[in-house]
Amino acid sequence: MAFLALLEDLASRQIRRQRIFRDHEDFFANNDDWLMSRFRFPRAILLTLCAELGPDLERPTLRNRAIPVHLQVLTTLGFLATGCFQRELADRSGISQPSLSSMMSGVLSGIIKLTGRYIRFPYTLSEEADIKVQFAAVAGFPNVIGAIDCTHVAIRAPSQNEAAFINRKQIHSINVQVICDATMTLTNVVARWPGSTHDSFILRNSSVGTRLENGAVRDGWLLGDSGYPLKRWLLTPFPNPQSTEERRYNDVHTLTRSVVERTIGLLKGRWRCLDASGGRLLYNPEKVCRIVRACAVLHNMAQQNGLPLIMTDQQANDPEPDPHVYPPDARNIQAVRLREDVMRRL
Repeated sequence: MAFLALLEDLASRQIRRQRIFRDHEDFFANNDDWLMSRFRFPRAILLTLCAELGPDLERPTLRNRAIPVHLQVLTTLGFLATGCFQRELADRSGISQPSLSSMMSGVLSGIIKLTGRYIRFPYTLSEEADIKVQFAAVAGFPNVIGAIDCTHVAIRAPSQNEAAFINRKQIHSINVQVICDATMTLTNVVARWPGSTHDSFILRNSSVGTRLENGAVRDGWLLGDSGYPLKRWLLTPFPNPQSTEERRYNDVHTLTRSVVERTIGLLKGRWRCLDASGGRLLYNPEKVCRIVRACAVLHNMAQQNGLPLIMTDQQANDPEPDPHVYPPDARNIQAVRLREDVMRRL
């Protein structure tokens, strides 16, 4: 009879396996050096970030063991900082890899909501004035409001439109536009184009490119490499310098513009998930773009708080020269004369 009763209970699903919960470790019990090495921020900034993201991450649940906000944030930061789901973090947080993938989307969304606070292009005269002074202090190049370049973030081959994501190195990637100031703070990031997209196309179809083309900045310009067309608001090197003045201009231009290469190196060095040395991101292109945008916000948070990051020489620069070189456009006489005027001033 007891055996029959047991079978009846099983049939009615009244007997269930007991859920086993793993204890969550208090990461904040560790010192700032430990936190910086794994999450890139000290305790005070991590607590502030958790408080800001809390309202979006404290979701109602029928379970009595919802994942705490600080574990959602720290585990996501740990992934962004390393590019992989570390066994140590899994064991110490008690969060499985499937749970991380599920909750990471909410953390990324919360961070991306902070974009307007941390990433701003200098359209006002006061903002431009400070940036011009900082750039001029590098090598004397006048009126610079930003340095621009693009960088590739490797991804897994997507299931749709795969060919569009193959870049010139035959790697599937997202081509990301980056503009920065002289302090390696990001002022614009565009992460939405597949790897085969040309750098100049991304700029032309970005909000910054459109506004600059329409005259949003009257007295200032970006510095770009020869992969961009010469514009009155975008100065590029002389493609074949002949005179001493042209070579001097190119030298100063290269030295001043190199800050964007160092910025990209710092961005990828701090958030290793973006760097090819850490492998490729195994997500669809849309999620990879969200990861890039979130890392950009976190990069500026670190920069504004003066947080250091020790990098190797290889990580310190991220030169990805575009093989396409724009010839001088005779129709853009104003830009040609502007570049010659800057050359004479240098």
